[in-house]
Amino acid sequence: MNAIKWNDQTPIFRQLKDKVIELILDDEVGEGEAVPSVRQVAADYQINPLTVSKAYQQLVDDQILLKKRGLGMFVTEGAKEKLLADQKEHFLAVEWPLIVARIQRLGLDLENLMTLQEKNRGEDQ
Repeated sequence: MNAIKWNDQTPIFRQLKDKVIELILDDEVGEGEAVPSVRQVAADYQINPLTVSKAYQQLVDDQILLKKRGLGMFVTEGAKEKLLADQKEHFLAVEWPLIVARIQRLGLDLENLMTLQEKNRGEDQ
């Protein structure tokens, strides 16, 4: 896992859980692969092992990680697909309506935003 900058707004276990999800979605940890041990993560980030355990347990409860006794925690088969579906559902139900409301509040128009995006994409290349 890469360096994590903790923020004070969200519990550390939640931020760690989100980081593991990000690693899976970005294919940095693949299905069937082991995630770092609780002790290793706690030592690397100087956080309480119980905090790491809580994050990992939530991922087990969500069927994203699987405990293999004596071997560690592994990403389940189908985890990425499940995470993508969950993330898309959350985005469309929670984040997108807020974005649309902000666009409208600012008097912007989606067509113009898309044109600007395409223009900016062309300048980056």
